[in-house]
Amino acid sequence: MRWEGNRESDNVEDRRDDGGGGGSPVFGGRSIGIGTIVIALVGGWIFGINPLTVLGLLGGDGGGPPMPAPQVQQAPAARPPQDPMGQFVSTVLVDTEDVWRELFRAQGGQYQDPTLVLFRGATPTACGTGQTAMGPFYCPGDQKVYIDLSFYDTLRSQLGAPGDFAQAYVIAHEVGHHVQNLLGVTAKIDGMRGRVSPQQMN
Repeated sequence: MRWEGNRESDNVEDRRDDGGGGGSPVFGGRSIGIGTIVIALVGGWIFGINPLTVLGLLGGDGGGPPMPAPQVQQAPAARPPQDPMGQFVSTVLVDTEDVWRELFRAQGGQYQDPTLVLFRGATPTACGTGQTAMGPFYCPGDQKVYIDLSFYDTLRSQLGAPGDFAQAYVIAHEVGHHVQNLLGVTAKIDGMRGRVSPQQMN
């Protein structure tokens, strides 16, 4: 797959040098451990629920009033990535923008580009604190795709999926969740949670 020298997206926010990582993750104002994250990932996989939603439930006190929506810290000014992996995902993102803009236009609509956020360890999002352990994810609250590029090491060494195509697929997959959000599919699915069985949800 040839990508070097191709046009890159302007919608990439590189937070990798912002030092977002030590200590226990904080979600909804509470500190959570790696065990909680694992439970959220497994529960999300089994029941088809966004792991960030599970973390919100696990991080709460269970019996008190609903917790307020997480406050998102002011993000630093966006800066384009300067390293080869950052430039690669920026090139992939611009391809998705070109394709979805044309598809929306053909249907009489207008595509809203998502922002791709590169981070290390942890970063604030409109869906709570994003963690490396979650893998790449999309947050509908701020319409951003989040990825710690160390996930590509896991993809290659543990999941048996090396190469540019597998890495590009990850970005395209998360952008697909953005498209679902724009089309209202995400809201319809979320509205069915708790009213149908996990099998029906899947």
